[in-house]
Amino acid sequence: MTTDGADALEAVEEAARAARGTVADLASVPAGRLDRALRAMAAGLVRSSAPVLAANGADMTAAREAGLGGGLLDRLRLDEARLKGIAGQLEALAEVPYEPAERVVRELPGGLLLTERRRPVGVIGANFEARPNVVVDIASQFVKSRNAGVLRTGSAAIRSAITLADEVIAPALAGAGLDPAMIQLVRVPGQSSARALVSQPGLIPLVILRGSGDSTRSLAAEAARHGVRTMAHADGGAVLYVDAAADPALAQQLIEASLDRLGVCNRLNLLLVHPSRWDAFVPRVTALLDRLGIAASLPPHAHPLGHEWALDSGSEATVTIAPAEGPRAAAVLANEETSGLAAAIVTADRAAAAEFLGAYAGTGAFWNSTTRLLDGFKLFSVPETGINIDAVPGPRGPVTFRDLYLRQFVVTPG
Repeated sequence: MTTDGADALEAVEEAARAARGTVADLASVPAGRLDRALRAMAAGLVRSSAPVLAANGADMTAAREAGLGGGLLDRLRLDEARLKGIAGQLEALAEVPYEPAERVVRELPGGLLLTERRRPVGVIGANFEARPNVVVDIASQFVKSRNAGVLRTGSAAIRSAITLADEVIAPALAGAGLDPAMIQLVRVPGQSSARALVSQPGLIPLVILRGSGDSTRSLAAEAARHGVRTMAHADGGAVLYVDAAADPALAQQLIEASLDRLGVCNRLNLLLVHPSRWDAFVPRVTALLDRLGIAASLPPHAHPLGHEWALDSGSEATVTIAPAEGPRAAAVLANEETSGLAAAIVTADRAAAAEFLGAYAGTGAFWNSTTRLLDGFKLFSVPETGINIDAVPGPRGPVTFRDLYLRQFVVTPG
């Protein structure tokens, strides 16, 4: 093992043990105390905005010098408005009711009662892209679900992450009477830390993985070799299908709304257009994209239809446009050519919408609405840890605090 690898492994193990030491007390913490911690985090974001923005400014300068593309820089950037937005989400989360700790399932023979209890996982890891807001988003979900956590972010955001951990999260936890050690940040940069995070099944049995497709898939495979379970968000890229019965004005409105941020996973990536609308509509769309400073990739394409532009540094401001013969054909293209994150149909024809929604198998399906709604806060008014697109049973779509628990079946005398 290299020196860097040994340092990363030691840092992850130390963080995991510190977090694990807080687990025993978390299950019995009153809900009000957890919510006080969330409100204190919100206040801390405003109170400590100066050091947070200074650290983020240093990250942004280094990222520009390293040649990061516009989409990645947009993810990395913080400003006063974004900090206030994050604080508002924390305040809203503090008001969200908790799920019942247990429910009665059924009566069993012999006068016994079967109940299902929700128990925290314990220590959960999280590896995510260089997006400072995610440090707070995931920490808040761990606090609300009574789990401890070990966080690791992309190296480009390390200064911002450290400042958020030290100036906002830790003081808020301590002020609410919680052990600040419950939320740990791995401070050794580089991929060695990410690999170390997914190699500790005894300390960190579950890791949430976010980021670019190839690196996240590689980490998921590494975790599987070590027996660590993951919830992975590796790929994105949303689809919008303009049907024969679409309102052109609405379609243009949704296209523009779906491109407000180019570095996010649920932005418009692939635009499908019914052949009967192609000649009239595509010029209108390309004019709209040109006004927004976005390039249109038109047929014939030199890339796969589902190529995710948000991860293509330097080419983020691109949308692929292609024909689709009808609702079912559009759904099949979305199923087969993209990650299965989200797809929408624009149509005034209820039957066409039903056909599309019935055929599309992805995580989020939309009719006359933007795929940007596939987001924890926009859908549920709760921040997310990520969006799970696995095609297996379990939490799918935006993963929130409600999903970070284990089922326990308890049988007692009735």
